[in-house]
This record gives sequence, structure tokens and C-alpha cells, in this order.
Amino acid sequence: MNTNDIAEYLSQNPHFFEEHAELLSSIKLTSPIMGRTISLQERQMEIVREKLKVMELRLAELMRVAQDNDAITAKFQMWTRELLLARNDVDLPYILTKSMQDIFNLPYATLRLWSVAEDFKHTWFAEATTEDVQLFAKGMTTPFCGKNQEFEAASWIESDEAIASMAMLPLRIAADEPTFGLLVLGSPDPARFTKEMATDFLAKIGDTTSAALYCMIDL
Repeated sequence: MNTNDIAEYLSQNPHFFEEHAELLSSIKLTSPIMGRTISLQERQMEIVREKLKVMELRLAELMRVAQDNDAITAKFQMWTRELLLARNDVDLPYILTKSMQDIFNLPYATLRLWSVAEDFKHTWFAEATTEDVQLFAKGMTTPFCGKNQEFEAASWIESDEAIASMAMLPLRIAADEPTFGLLVLGSPDPARFTKEMATDFLAKIGDTTSAALYCMIDL
């Protein structure tokens, strides 16, 4: 019999060591962890401990992610509450962006709306935007995250610092509805917004922003 035959036999006869328990104490293996010869039972315990260690690390990672998600959910609730407390429609864009900066610890946040109702055409958030920006926003199906490639929207941010990275969120009430604005987040840190970032949470912010500001659009 060769080693493959032995392995095949043992796999087909799982009760072999129950019937020959005395062999367990006599079989010796080299431990890759302890660096010495150990019994089969000790090696099995090493394997179990290693599996438990991997499971503990995985559990710790899941708990960390859950805690991060709880913190984000709490901030999102605080931000939404600020929107609901706004008393005047004209104040809503400022409250929305300012509370976003404060609650989510963002360096800069601003927005622009187009096709606004007549009552809001004099406001800062209804300042003229180029057709290129509007087409860019219209073509976005998900939020953009990445380096500032001299985007026109970066010029909307009033800052003495250079904006190195940005997130841009198209504003529309539904996927098949026209885009009516763009929410822009900026940072001097090039690593704050990257193309590798998940955008699920940003999409939720975009949806909530769209719903909050839709009352200002000339339907």
C-alpha cells in the first residue's frame, strides 16, 4: 500500500481510530507552530485552536463593521432630523449642507439646483450652471468619488485650500426622472474620496437630499 491507499482507506473507515485508540498516542507529527514533534491529538488541538483564532478575528471584524454602521446610521438620523426641523424652504439647502459638514465631519459641502421655481431663482444654490455640468449629472447613475480633475463643480466650493478629492451626487427624485441638481462634497485630502469607495451610503444621502429639495423645483 502507498500513502494514497492509506489515506483512501482511512477516509472510508472513519471509525478506524476509535477501534485502535492506542495508535493515537503513538503517532507523532511535526508541529509547524511549536517546531517540535507532537502527538496526533496535540496536532488536532493546534488545528482547532487555529480555526478558532481565525473565527475570533472574523467575529471581531464583523463587530467593528457593525459598530461603524451603527455610528453612520446614528449620524444619518441626526442629519435627517435637521432637515425636518427646517422652517423655511429657502433655508433648507444651507441647513442641509452645513449640518452635513458638522455631523459627518466633512470639510466642504455645497450644491446647485437648476429648473428651480421662480421664488428661488435669486438664491446662491440656483446660480447658473453650464450645460456640461448638467449633462454630467444627468449621465451619472451612481455617485462619483475620486480625484478632482478640475471639475467645474469644484469651483462652487469656497475654500482657500485646493480641493484634492470630491464626491458628487446627482439629484433626481427617481431613476427615470430628470436630474435637477448636484450635491458636491470636497476635501483637501486626496484619500478622503477615492474611486475604490463604496457608494451605497452616499446614494442614500443623494436620495434624501433629492426628496428634501424637490419642493423647490419648477414642475
